[in-house]
Amino acid sequence: MKEKSLTARVVSSHGRHYIVELADGQTLLAYPRGKRIQACVGDLVSIEISGPENAALTGIQPRRTLLYRSNEQRNKLLAANVDQVLLVVSGFPMFSEDLLGRALTAAWAADVTPIIVLNKTDEPEGLEEAREKLKPYTTLGVDILEVSALNSAQIQNLLAPHLEGKSTLLLGQSAMGKSTLLNTLIPEAQAATQSHSLALGAGRHTTTATHLYHLPAPYEGSLIDSPGLQTFGLAHLNEEELVRGFPEFLQEGKSCRFYNCSHLHEPNCVVLEALDQSLIHPQRYALYERLLSELAARARI
Repeated sequence: MKEKSLTARVVSSHGRHYIVELADGQTLLAYPRGKRIQACVGDLVSIEISGPENAALTGIQPRRTLLYRSNEQRNKLLAANVDQVLLVVSGFPMFSEDLLGRALTAAWAADVTPIIVLNKTDEPEGLEEAREKLKPYTTLGVDILEVSALNSAQIQNLLAPHLEGKSTLLLGQSAMGKSTLLNTLIPEAQAATQSHSLALGAGRHTTTATHLYHLPAPYEGSLIDSPGLQTFGLAHLNEEELVRGFPEFLQEGKSCRFYNCSHLHEPNCVVLEALDQSLIHPQRYALYERLLSELAARARI
């Protein structure tokens, strides 16, 4: 007799096995049936229960959104079906402008709303420099929330309301205070991580795992925590998708003279005109040039 197929959500991942959660809150250890199935946290998946605590993952349901990074060799899925991404930065140590810019491009290209969290505002070193570096994103309409992850009341008052009813991915470089922020928002996170890691057999490699946590009432949302970032490749984006990752390029009612304009050197290019008029920040345009150069280099391989 064929097992009944059920729908579950992936709440933790490590390599080729996952923790999935049923609608009633029960969790199971699931292994994909077939090498082509590559799930990530936030995915709604089809499973067949194979034991008291185990299941076979038989398929992935259509994703509303998908955030991932990639290089020439492989894709690294970050999270699926998220509404927004919290990008945690700090001035001490100073965040990477390139890494932040790439993460923002990936979010916009995937139709995921980015929010920047400037953490460690209780630490004066580097704070004003960080604020200055973040100014270009304010003009793009990105919410920039200044917090100290050590200030529980401030986190609950300022940050938690942005998470209400949303599925949110938490991203950041190492040492930005992301884990402290997570534990302030969800005090049970550390215990949940340890529980998942034991089930996954992850042991000391828990830092490579991604976990979904349910926000406490009254917020009724979820927060997905992923390992600290060191790189953010965008090899999966084509030229059109790259442009979508730069919303300041997409001026309503305006278009370039050539439909396939690269926004590098063509005449009557609205992007270059906006750059000349200081409507596009030079730092943002320089990132676009780097990403386009990487795209061209991959095409020659």
